[in-house]
Amino acid sequence: MSQLKKGVALSYVIIFLTNVIGLVLTPFIIKSLGKSEYGLYTMIGALVGYLTILDFGLNSTIVRFVAKYRVEKDKKGEENFLAHSFLIYGFIALIVICIGLLVYFNLDTLYSDTLTFDQLKQAKIMFLVLIFNLAITLPGGAFTGICSGYEEFVLPRIANIVRYILRSLIVVGLLMLGGDAVGIVVVDTIMNLLIIAINMAIAFKKLNIKIKLHQFEKQLLKLIVGYSVWIFVFAIVHQLRWQAGQLVLGLTFSTSVVAIYAVAVTLGNYYGAFSSAIASVFLPRATQMVTANASPKELTDMFIKISRIILIVLLYIFGGFILVGKDFIYLWVGNEFIEVYIYVIIIMFGLTLILSQGFANNILEAKNKLKFRGYLILFLTIGGVIFGSFLSHKHKGLGMIIGTVVFMLFERVIMTWYYHSKIKLEMIRYYKEIAPIFILSLIIFVITNYLTQYLPNYSLKYLFIRVIVYSFLYTVLLWFILTSYEKILVYNLNVKIKKLF
Repeated sequence: MSQLKKGVALSYVIIFLTNVIGLVLTPFIIKSLGKSEYGLYTMIGALVGYLTILDFGLNSTIVRFVAKYRVEKDKKGEENFLAHSFLIYGFIALIVICIGLLVYFNLDTLYSDTLTFDQLKQAKIMFLVLIFNLAITLPGGAFTGICSGYEEFVLPRIANIVRYILRSLIVVGLLMLGGDAVGIVVVDTIMNLLIIAINMAIAFKKLNIKIKLHQFEKQLLKLIVGYSVWIFVFAIVHQLRWQAGQLVLGLTFSTSVVAIYAVAVTLGNYYGAFSSAIASVFLPRATQMVTANASPKELTDMFIKISRIILIVLLYIFGGFILVGKDFIYLWVGNEFIEVYIYVIIIMFGLTLILSQGFANNILEAKNKLKFRGYLILFLTIGGVIFGSFLSHKHKGLGMIIGTVVFMLFERVIMTWYYHSKIKLEMIRYYKEIAPIFILSLIIFVITNYLTQYLPNYSLKYLFIRVIVYSFLYTVLLWFILTSYEKILVYNLNVKIKKLF
Protein backbone atom coordinates (compact mmCIF):
# COMPACT_ATOMS: atom_id res chain seq x y z
CA MET A 1 0.00 0.00 0.00
CA SER A 2 1.39 3.43 -0.95
CA GLN A 3 2.19 6.21 1.53
CA LEU A 4 -0.80 8.10 0.09
CA LYS A 5 -3.29 5.31 0.80
CA LYS A 6 -1.74 4.52 4.16
CA GLY A 7 -1.82 8.22 4.99
CA VAL A 8 -5.56 8.41 4.28
CA ALA A 9 -6.20 5.18 6.21
CA LEU A 10 -4.20 6.36 9.24
CA SER A 11 -5.88 9.75 9.05
CA TYR A 12 -9.22 8.03 9.45
CA VAL A 13 -7.84 6.04 12.38
CA ILE A 14 -6.84 9.39 13.93
CA ILE A 15 -10.27 10.83 13.20
CA PHE A 16 -11.97 7.80 14.69
CA LEU A 17 -9.83 7.96 17.80
CA THR A 18 -10.07 11.72 18.26
CA ASN A 19 -13.80 11.76 17.65
CA VAL A 20 -14.54 8.80 19.88
CA ILE A 21 -12.12 9.97 22.56
CA GLY A 22 -13.44 13.52 22.24
CA LEU A 23 -17.03 12.36 22.51
CA VAL A 24 -16.20 10.33 25.62
CA LEU A 25 -13.81 12.84 27.14
CA THR A 26 -15.75 16.08 26.59
CA PRO A 27 -18.66 15.31 28.98
CA PHE A 28 -16.12 14.01 31.53
CA ILE A 29 -14.11 17.25 31.26
CA ILE A 30 -17.27 19.38 31.50
CA LYS A 31 -18.42 17.43 34.55
CA SER A 32 -14.98 17.56 36.20
CA LEU A 33 -14.33 21.25 35.52
CA GLY A 34 -17.92 22.48 35.64
CA LYS A 35 -19.70 24.36 32.88
CA SER A 36 -18.16 27.73 33.81
CA GLU A 37 -14.55 26.56 34.00
CA TYR A 38 -14.97 24.58 30.76
CA GLY A 39 -16.24 27.77 29.12
CA LEU A 40 -13.21 29.64 30.49
CA TYR A 41 -10.88 26.91 29.19
CA THR A 42 -12.32 27.09 25.65
CA MET A 43 -12.48 30.88 25.70
CA ILE A 44 -8.78 31.32 26.56
CA GLY A 45 -7.91 28.62 24.04
CA ALA A 46 -9.82 30.57 21.40
CA LEU A 47 -8.06 33.83 22.37
CA VAL A 48 -4.62 32.26 22.04
CA GLY A 49 -5.83 30.59 18.87
CA TYR A 50 -5.76 33.96 17.15
CA LEU A 51 -1.99 33.95 17.48
CA THR A 52 -1.75 30.67 15.56
CA ILE A 53 -2.40 32.70 12.42
CA LEU A 54 1.12 34.07 12.88
CA ASP A 55 2.27 30.86 11.22
CA PHE A 56 1.64 33.02 8.12
CA GLY A 57 0.75 29.90 6.15
CA LEU A 58 4.35 28.69 6.16
CA ASN A 59 3.41 25.08 6.93
CA SER A 60 1.38 24.74 3.72
CA THR A 61 4.04 26.69 1.85
CA ILE A 62 6.65 24.17 2.97
CA VAL A 63 4.48 21.28 1.74
CA ARG A 64 4.08 22.91 -1.66
CA PHE A 65 7.71 23.95 -2.20
CA VAL A 66 9.26 20.74 -0.84
CA ALA A 67 7.02 18.74 -3.20
CA LYS A 68 8.10 21.04 -6.05
CA TYR A 69 11.82 20.68 -5.29
CA ARG A 70 11.39 16.90 -5.12
CA VAL A 71 9.82 16.80 -8.59
CA GLU A 72 12.68 18.97 -9.91
CA LYS A 73 15.28 16.90 -7.97
CA ASP A 74 16.78 20.14 -6.67
CA LYS A 75 18.25 19.16 -3.28
CA LYS A 76 20.34 22.30 -2.92
CA GLY A 77 17.33 24.49 -3.65
CA GLU A 78 15.31 22.59 -1.05
CA GLU A 79 18.00 23.07 1.61
CA ASN A 80 18.23 26.79 0.88
CA PHE A 81 14.44 27.15 0.88
CA LEU A 82 14.15 25.45 4.29
CA ALA A 83 16.87 27.70 5.72
CA HIS A 84 14.94 30.78 4.60
CA SER A 85 11.74 29.30 6.06
CA PHE A 86 13.30 28.80 9.49
CA LEU A 87 14.66 32.35 9.48
CA ILE A 88 11.07 33.51 9.04
CA TYR A 89 9.90 31.11 11.77
CA GLY A 90 12.43 32.56 14.23
CA PHE A 91 11.00 36.02 13.58
CA ILE A 92 7.46 34.65 14.00
CA ALA A 93 8.28 33.10 17.39
CA LEU A 94 9.54 36.48 18.60
CA ILE A 95 6.33 38.20 17.41
CA VAL A 96 4.18 35.57 19.17
CA ILE A 97 5.95 36.20 22.47
CA CYS A 98 5.70 39.99 22.17
CA ILE A 99 2.01 40.03 21.22
CA GLY A 100 1.24 37.36 23.78
CA LEU A 101 2.77 39.39 26.60
CA LEU A 102 0.93 42.51 25.44
CA VAL A 103 -2.41 40.68 25.59
CA TYR A 104 -1.49 39.04 28.91
CA PHE A 105 -1.04 42.40 30.64
CA ASN A 106 -4.45 43.53 29.34
CA LEU A 107 -6.54 40.46 30.24
CA ASP A 108 -7.94 42.25 33.31
CA THR A 109 -9.26 45.05 31.13
CA LEU A 110 -10.70 42.71 28.47
CA TYR A 111 -12.63 40.46 30.82
CA SER A 112 -13.21 42.60 33.90
CA ASP A 113 -16.99 42.61 33.35
CA THR A 114 -17.48 38.87 32.71
CA LEU A 115 -14.83 37.03 34.77
CA THR A 116 -14.40 36.78 38.54
CA PHE A 117 -11.06 37.46 40.26
CA ASP A 118 -10.29 33.72 40.54
CA GLN A 119 -11.26 33.11 36.92
CA LEU A 120 -8.94 35.93 35.77
CA LYS A 121 -6.09 34.47 37.80
CA GLN A 122 -6.62 31.05 36.21
CA ALA A 123 -6.99 32.59 32.77
CA LYS A 124 -3.64 34.35 33.06
CA ILE A 125 -1.79 31.14 33.95
CA MET A 126 -3.38 29.25 31.04
CA PHE A 127 -2.61 32.09 28.67
CA LEU A 128 1.11 32.16 29.57
CA VAL A 129 1.47 28.39 29.15
CA LEU A 130 -0.33 28.50 25.81
CA ILE A 131 1.86 31.35 24.54
CA PHE A 132 4.97 29.31 25.34
CA ASN A 133 3.33 26.32 23.63
CA LEU A 134 2.62 28.39 20.53
CA ALA A 135 6.09 29.95 20.30
CA ILE A 136 7.58 26.45 20.12
CA THR A 137 4.95 24.57 18.10
CA LEU A 138 4.63 27.08 15.24
CA PRO A 139 8.25 26.57 14.10
CA GLY A 140 7.99 22.89 15.06
CA GLY A 141 5.10 22.48 12.63
CA ALA A 142 7.57 22.96 9.78
CA PHE A 143 8.72 19.36 10.23
CA THR A 144 5.16 18.13 9.71
CA GLY A 145 5.11 20.12 6.47
CA ILE A 146 8.43 18.60 5.38
CA CYS A 147 7.10 15.07 5.97
CA SER A 148 3.95 15.86 3.98
CA GLY A 149 5.98 17.36 1.14
CA TYR A 150 7.88 14.07 0.94
CA GLU A 151 4.55 12.18 1.13
CA GLU A 152 5.81 10.60 4.35
CA PHE A 153 2.44 10.23 6.09
CA VAL A 154 2.70 6.97 8.02
CA LEU A 155 5.14 7.64 10.87
CA PRO A 156 3.85 11.17 11.70
CA ARG A 157 0.28 9.86 11.84
CA ILE A 158 1.26 6.86 14.00
CA ALA A 159 2.95 9.32 16.37
CA ASN A 160 -0.25 11.37 16.49
CA ILE A 161 -2.32 8.27 17.25
CA VAL A 162 -0.06 7.45 20.20
CA ARG A 163 -0.20 11.10 21.29
CA TYR A 164 -4.02 11.18 21.34
CA ILE A 165 -4.24 7.99 23.38
CA LEU A 166 -1.59 9.07 25.90
CA ARG A 167 -3.02 12.56 26.21
CA SER A 168 -6.49 11.20 26.93
CA LEU A 169 -5.28 8.78 29.60
CA ILE A 170 -3.20 11.49 31.30
CA VAL A 171 -6.08 14.02 31.24
CA VAL A 172 -8.48 11.48 32.77
CA GLY A 173 -5.99 10.66 35.51
CA LEU A 174 -5.28 14.33 36.12
CA LEU A 175 -8.95 15.26 36.51
CA MET A 176 -9.67 12.24 38.72
CA LEU A 177 -6.91 13.46 41.01
CA GLY A 178 -8.51 16.91 41.19
CA GLY A 179 -6.64 18.68 38.38
CA ASP A 180 -8.05 21.73 36.64
CA ALA A 181 -8.00 23.46 33.25
CA VAL A 182 -4.43 24.68 33.81
CA GLY A 183 -3.29 21.07 34.16
CA ILE A 184 -4.90 20.15 30.84
CA VAL A 185 -3.10 23.02 29.11
CA VAL A 186 0.26 21.87 30.55
CA VAL A 187 -0.38 18.29 29.38
CA ASP A 188 -1.20 19.50 25.87
CA THR A 189 2.02 21.54 25.77
CA ILE A 190 4.15 18.55 26.75
CA MET A 191 2.44 16.36 24.15
CA ASN A 192 3.06 18.94 21.43
CA LEU A 193 6.76 19.12 22.29
CA LEU A 194 7.03 15.32 22.01
CA ILE A 195 5.39 15.33 18.58
CA ILE A 196 7.78 18.02 17.36
CA ALA A 197 10.74 15.93 18.53
CA ILE A 198 9.43 12.85 16.71
CA ASN A 199 8.77 14.71 13.45
CA MET A 200 12.24 16.26 13.64
CA ALA A 201 13.73 12.77 13.97
CA ILE A 202 11.74 11.54 10.95
CA ALA A 203 12.80 14.53 8.85
CA PHE A 204 16.50 14.37 9.72
CA LYS A 205 17.05 10.63 10.18
CA LYS A 206 14.69 8.97 7.70
CA LEU A 207 14.25 11.63 5.02
CA ASN A 208 17.82 12.95 5.36
CA ILE A 209 16.67 16.54 5.30
CA LYS A 210 19.29 19.25 5.57
CA ILE A 211 18.64 22.88 6.41
CA LYS A 212 21.46 24.90 4.96
CA LEU A 213 21.68 28.54 3.91
CA HIS A 214 23.73 28.21 0.72
CA GLN A 215 22.99 31.78 -0.26
CA PHE A 216 20.65 34.42 1.12
CA GLU A 217 18.20 35.21 -1.65
CA LYS A 218 15.95 38.20 -1.21
CA GLN A 219 13.87 37.07 -4.19
CA LEU A 220 13.26 33.64 -2.61
CA LEU A 221 12.22 35.30 0.63
CA LYS A 222 9.72 37.43 -1.30
CA LEU A 223 8.44 34.33 -3.10
CA ILE A 224 7.89 32.48 0.18
CA VAL A 225 6.15 35.44 1.80
CA GLY A 226 4.13 36.13 -1.36
CA TYR A 227 2.85 32.57 -1.44
CA SER A 228 2.37 32.29 2.32
CA VAL A 229 0.40 35.50 2.72
CA TRP A 230 -2.74 33.98 1.21
CA ILE A 231 -2.49 30.86 3.35
CA PHE A 232 -2.12 33.35 6.22
CA VAL A 233 -5.35 35.04 5.12
CA PHE A 234 -7.13 31.66 5.17
CA ALA A 235 -5.81 31.06 8.70
CA ILE A 236 -7.25 34.42 9.76
CA VAL A 237 -10.54 33.40 8.18
CA HIS A 238 -10.59 30.09 10.06
CA GLN A 239 -9.95 31.84 13.36
CA LEU A 240 -12.55 34.51 12.70
CA ARG A 241 -15.11 32.03 11.43
CA TRP A 242 -15.12 29.72 14.45
CA GLN A 243 -13.25 31.47 17.26
CA ALA A 244 -14.61 35.02 16.96
CA GLY A 245 -17.90 33.77 18.32
CA GLN A 246 -16.27 32.67 21.56
CA LEU A 247 -14.54 36.04 21.90
CA VAL A 248 -17.72 38.05 21.16
CA LEU A 249 -19.88 35.91 23.45
CA GLY A 250 -17.20 35.90 26.18
CA LEU A 251 -17.13 39.70 26.23
CA THR A 252 -20.93 39.95 26.39
CA PHE A 253 -22.32 36.88 28.16
CA SER A 254 -21.28 34.41 30.86
CA THR A 255 -18.82 31.56 30.26
CA SER A 256 -21.80 29.15 30.29
CA VAL A 257 -23.04 30.66 27.01
CA VAL A 258 -19.51 30.30 25.61
CA ALA A 259 -19.47 26.64 26.69
CA ILE A 260 -22.61 25.85 24.63
CA TYR A 261 -21.17 27.58 21.56
CA ALA A 262 -17.81 25.80 22.06
CA VAL A 263 -19.44 22.35 22.17
CA ALA A 264 -21.24 23.10 18.88
CA VAL A 265 -18.02 24.25 17.21
CA THR A 266 -16.23 21.16 18.55
CA LEU A 267 -18.78 18.88 16.86
CA GLY A 268 -18.49 20.98 13.69
CA ASN A 269 -14.71 20.46 13.76
CA TYR A 270 -15.22 16.71 14.11
CA TYR A 271 -17.38 16.86 10.99
CA GLY A 272 -14.69 18.77 9.12
CA ALA A 273 -12.03 16.28 10.15
CA PHE A 274 -13.62 13.53 8.05
CA SER A 275 -12.91 15.45 4.85
CA SER A 276 -9.50 16.79 5.86
CA ALA A 277 -8.25 13.22 6.24
CA ILE A 278 -8.57 12.82 2.49
CA ALA A 279 -7.93 16.39 1.35
CA SER A 280 -4.78 16.92 3.45
CA VAL A 281 -2.78 14.25 1.64
CA PHE A 282 -3.61 15.54 -1.85
CA LEU A 283 -1.81 18.92 -1.82
CA PRO A 284 1.49 17.30 -2.91
CA ARG A 285 -0.43 15.39 -5.62
CA ALA A 286 -2.10 18.58 -6.83
CA THR A 287 1.31 20.28 -6.95
CA GLN A 288 2.75 17.40 -8.98
CA MET A 289 -0.18 17.46 -11.43
CA VAL A 290 0.09 21.22 -11.93
CA THR A 291 3.90 21.03 -12.29
CA ALA A 292 3.39 18.30 -14.90
CA ASN A 293 0.93 20.59 -16.76
CA ALA A 294 -2.14 18.41 -16.23
CA SER A 295 -5.08 19.47 -18.39
CA PRO A 296 -8.26 21.04 -16.92
CA LYS A 297 -10.08 17.78 -17.74
CA GLU A 298 -7.55 15.72 -15.77
CA LEU A 299 -7.75 18.10 -12.82
CA THR A 300 -11.57 18.03 -12.96
CA ASP A 301 -11.57 14.22 -13.05
CA MET A 302 -9.43 14.09 -9.92
CA PHE A 303 -11.55 16.83 -8.30
CA ILE A 304 -14.74 14.82 -8.91
CA LYS A 305 -13.22 11.57 -7.63
CA ILE A 306 -12.08 13.13 -4.37
CA SER A 307 -15.27 15.19 -3.86
CA ARG A 308 -17.56 12.19 -4.33
CA ILE A 309 -15.65 10.14 -1.77
CA ILE A 310 -15.72 13.02 0.72
CA LEU A 311 -19.44 13.65 0.12
CA ILE A 312 -20.34 9.99 0.63
CA VAL A 313 -18.80 10.21 4.10
CA LEU A 314 -20.06 13.70 4.98
CA LEU A 315 -23.67 13.24 3.89
CA TYR A 316 -23.88 9.97 5.80
CA ILE A 317 -22.81 11.81 8.94
CA PHE A 318 -25.01 14.84 8.23
CA GLY A 319 -28.17 12.81 7.68
CA GLY A 320 -27.43 10.63 10.68
CA PHE A 321 -26.95 13.64 12.93
CA ILE A 322 -30.26 15.16 11.88
CA LEU A 323 -31.94 11.85 12.76
CA VAL A 324 -30.32 11.16 16.14
CA GLY A 325 -28.38 14.33 17.00
CA LYS A 326 -30.80 15.64 19.60
CA ASP A 327 -30.91 12.28 21.37
CA PHE A 328 -27.14 12.03 21.15
CA ILE A 329 -26.54 15.46 22.70
CA TYR A 330 -29.04 14.79 25.49
CA LEU A 331 -27.32 11.49 26.35
CA TRP A 332 -23.82 12.91 25.81
CA VAL A 333 -23.66 16.21 27.70
CA GLY A 334 -27.17 16.62 29.14
CA ASN A 335 -30.33 18.63 28.54
CA GLU A 336 -28.69 21.99 29.34
CA PHE A 337 -26.73 21.67 26.06
CA ILE A 338 -29.70 20.59 23.92
CA GLU A 339 -29.67 23.80 21.83
CA VAL A 340 -26.31 22.62 20.46
CA TYR A 341 -28.37 20.37 18.12
CA ILE A 342 -29.63 23.16 15.89
CA TYR A 343 -26.25 24.94 16.06
CA VAL A 344 -24.50 21.87 14.66
CA ILE A 345 -27.04 21.25 11.89
CA ILE A 346 -26.49 24.81 10.63
CA ILE A 347 -22.69 24.40 10.82
CA MET A 348 -22.80 21.09 8.91
CA PHE A 349 -25.07 22.61 6.27
CA GLY A 350 -22.62 25.45 5.72
CA LEU A 351 -19.52 23.25 5.70
CA THR A 352 -20.58 20.39 3.42
CA LEU A 353 -19.83 21.98 0.04
CA ILE A 354 -16.72 23.77 1.30
CA LEU A 355 -15.25 20.56 2.71
CA SER A 356 -16.08 18.45 -0.33
CA GLN A 357 -14.36 20.94 -2.66
CA GLY A 358 -11.05 21.03 -0.84
CA PHE A 359 -9.08 19.66 -3.80
CA ALA A 360 -10.06 22.70 -5.88
CA ASN A 361 -8.37 24.84 -3.24
CA ASN A 362 -5.32 22.56 -3.42
CA ILE A 363 -5.21 23.30 -7.15
CA LEU A 364 -5.32 27.04 -6.38
CA GLU A 365 -2.38 26.61 -4.00
CA ALA A 366 -0.43 24.58 -6.53
CA LYS A 367 -1.07 27.19 -9.25
CA ASN A 368 -0.27 30.01 -6.80
CA LYS A 369 -3.67 31.57 -7.55
CA LEU A 370 -4.94 32.19 -4.04
CA LYS A 371 -5.26 35.97 -4.26
CA PHE A 372 -8.89 36.19 -5.39
CA ARG A 373 -10.17 33.64 -2.91
CA GLY A 374 -8.06 35.25 -0.19
CA TYR A 375 -9.67 38.65 -0.63
CA LEU A 376 -13.13 37.15 -1.09
CA ILE A 377 -13.13 34.85 1.91
CA LEU A 378 -11.60 37.48 4.20
CA PHE A 379 -14.21 40.07 3.20
CA LEU A 380 -17.13 37.64 3.54
CA THR A 381 -15.90 36.19 6.84
CA ILE A 382 -15.59 39.65 8.37
CA GLY A 383 -19.10 40.31 7.09
CA GLY A 384 -20.27 37.08 8.71
CA VAL A 385 -18.69 37.99 12.06
CA ILE A 386 -20.29 41.45 12.02
CA PHE A 387 -23.68 40.06 11.01
CA GLY A 388 -23.37 37.26 13.59
CA SER A 389 -22.37 39.71 16.34
CA PHE A 390 -25.46 41.78 15.55
CA LEU A 391 -27.69 38.71 15.70
CA SER A 392 -26.01 37.44 18.88
CA HIS A 393 -27.40 40.30 20.97
CA LYS A 394 -30.81 38.66 20.66
CA HIS A 395 -30.02 35.04 19.76
CA LYS A 396 -26.62 34.52 21.50
CA GLY A 397 -24.61 31.65 19.98
CA LEU A 398 -27.28 30.79 17.41
CA GLY A 399 -27.02 34.30 15.96
CA MET A 400 -23.23 34.01 15.62
CA ILE A 401 -23.53 30.73 13.75
CA ILE A 402 -26.29 31.91 11.40
CA GLY A 403 -24.30 35.02 10.48
CA THR A 404 -21.19 32.93 9.79
CA VAL A 405 -22.93 30.30 7.67
CA VAL A 406 -24.88 32.76 5.50
CA PHE A 407 -21.65 34.35 4.33
CA MET A 408 -19.99 30.94 3.89
CA LEU A 409 -22.70 30.05 1.36
CA PHE A 410 -22.11 33.32 -0.51
CA GLU A 411 -18.45 32.35 -0.80
CA ARG A 412 -19.25 28.95 -2.36
CA VAL A 413 -21.47 30.50 -5.02
CA ILE A 414 -18.77 32.97 -6.07
CA MET A 415 -15.95 30.39 -5.95
CA THR A 416 -17.91 28.03 -8.20
CA TRP A 417 -17.83 30.78 -10.84
CA TYR A 418 -14.11 31.34 -10.25
CA TYR A 419 -13.18 27.64 -10.54
CA HIS A 420 -15.12 27.45 -13.80
CA SER A 421 -14.05 30.67 -15.50
CA LYS A 422 -10.50 31.21 -14.23
CA ILE A 423 -9.13 27.75 -13.35
CA LYS A 424 -11.11 26.10 -16.17
CA LEU A 425 -12.49 23.31 -14.00
CA GLU A 426 -15.63 21.80 -15.55
CA MET A 427 -18.01 22.83 -12.77
CA ILE A 428 -21.23 21.97 -14.60
CA ARG A 429 -19.99 18.40 -15.09
CA TYR A 430 -18.78 18.42 -11.49
CA TYR A 431 -22.22 19.24 -10.07
CA LYS A 432 -23.91 16.72 -12.37
CA GLU A 433 -21.60 13.99 -11.04
CA ILE A 434 -22.09 14.79 -7.36
CA ALA A 435 -25.84 15.53 -7.52
CA PRO A 436 -26.93 11.84 -7.29
CA ILE A 437 -25.21 11.55 -3.89
CA PHE A 438 -27.20 14.51 -2.50
CA ILE A 439 -30.48 13.21 -3.93
CA LEU A 440 -30.01 9.65 -2.66
CA SER A 441 -28.90 10.88 0.79
CA LEU A 442 -32.10 12.92 1.08
CA ILE A 443 -34.23 9.94 0.02
CA ILE A 444 -32.53 7.65 2.55
CA PHE A 445 -33.02 10.21 5.32
CA VAL A 446 -36.74 10.58 4.53
CA ILE A 447 -37.27 6.80 4.44
CA THR A 448 -35.41 6.25 7.71
CA ASN A 449 -37.25 9.08 9.43
CA TYR A 450 -40.59 7.59 8.28
CA LEU A 451 -39.70 4.07 9.44
CA THR A 452 -38.46 5.19 12.87
CA GLN A 453 -40.72 8.16 13.62
CA TYR A 454 -42.66 6.38 16.37
CA LEU A 455 -39.61 5.16 18.30
CA PRO A 456 -39.19 6.84 21.71
CA ASN A 457 -36.67 9.68 22.04
CA TYR A 458 -33.76 10.11 24.47
CA SER A 459 -33.10 6.38 24.67
CA LEU A 460 -29.69 4.88 23.85
CA LYS A 461 -31.31 1.66 22.63
CA TYR A 462 -33.61 3.37 20.15
CA LEU A 463 -30.84 5.72 19.06
CA PHE A 464 -28.85 2.65 17.97
CA ILE A 465 -31.88 1.21 16.18
CA ARG A 466 -32.26 4.42 14.16
CA VAL A 467 -28.54 4.40 13.33
CA ILE A 468 -28.63 0.73 12.25
CA VAL A 469 -31.68 1.25 10.00
CA TYR A 470 -30.16 4.39 8.48
CA SER A 471 -26.73 2.78 7.97
CA PHE A 472 -28.24 -0.31 6.34
CA LEU A 473 -30.29 1.73 3.88
CA TYR A 474 -27.36 4.06 3.15
CA THR A 475 -24.98 1.18 2.45
CA VAL A 476 -27.38 -0.83 0.27
CA LEU A 477 -28.91 1.99 -1.79
CA LEU A 478 -25.64 3.86 -2.24
CA TRP A 479 -24.17 0.91 -4.13
CA PHE A 480 -26.42 1.63 -7.10
CA ILE A 481 -24.90 5.07 -7.75
CA LEU A 482 -21.24 4.29 -7.09
CA THR A 483 -18.85 4.62 -10.01
CA SER A 484 -16.69 1.67 -11.05
CA TYR A 485 -13.71 3.42 -9.43
CA GLU A 486 -15.60 3.73 -6.13
CA LYS A 487 -16.76 0.10 -6.25
CA ILE A 488 -13.16 -1.01 -6.70
CA LEU A 489 -12.20 1.06 -3.65
CA VAL A 490 -14.96 -0.63 -1.62
CA TYR A 491 -13.89 -4.06 -2.86
CA ASN A 492 -10.24 -3.44 -1.97
CA LEU A 493 -11.27 -2.13 1.46
CA ASN A 494 -13.31 -5.29 2.10
CA VAL A 495 -10.35 -7.47 1.09
CA LYS A 496 -8.04 -5.62 3.50
CA ILE A 497 -10.58 -5.87 6.34
CA LYS A 498 -10.97 -9.63 5.78
CA LYS A 499 -7.19 -10.06 5.90
CA LEU A 500 -7.15 -8.46 9.34
CA PHE A 501 -9.46 -11.16 10.63
